[in-house]
Amino acid sequence: MAAATDPRPRVGLFYGSSTCYTEIAAERIAAALPHHAVELLNLAHTPLRAANDYPLLILGIPTWDYGELQEDWERVWPQLAEVAWPAKTVALFGLGDQEGYPEWFQDALGYLAREVRDRGARLVGLWPAAGYRFAQSRALTADGDHFLGLALDEVNEFERSEQRIRAWCAQLDREFGGG
Repeated sequence: MAAATDPRPRVGLFYGSSTCYTEIAAERIAAALPHHAVELLNLAHTPLRAANDYPLLILGIPTWDYGELQEDWERVWPQLAEVAWPAKTVALFGLGDQEGYPEWFQDALGYLAREVRDRGARLVGLWPAAGYRFAQSRALTADGDHFLGLALDEVNEFERSEQRIRAWCAQLDREFGGG
């Protein structure tokens, strides 16, 4: 947790993780944002309404099975209505399996992005879709050129995750302000 006197901008990084991969990605993202005071908040133990305490948010969500929400996100989904989204700048990251579930790759990321955007949040951190191998995704921008957040595939492209995280976090430093 960041000290109260820490001059860096505060970021609440909320995530749901059943198999620890999203949690590990969250830790790596926090470490790659040294210009921000990132606080890791596991939705298994923290209510989503705690997002009201942070001006900047990063939300991490894995896609399960055939485009389903992870169970922590499913449990807190009704709490989306309790967050003051118009006052928030939000970046998202998702985990998915583009080979095992190519027709649903990163769908949960898309559901979450649209939900917070439709509630008034300012979305940042779009990520290029080039180089991925999937059939379709609900997490794409209208033109299909970008994901609505960082797309990670720890099953098939684990070796690409570190570089993707570093590049995305450098982008967030600029988009959040502070780097």
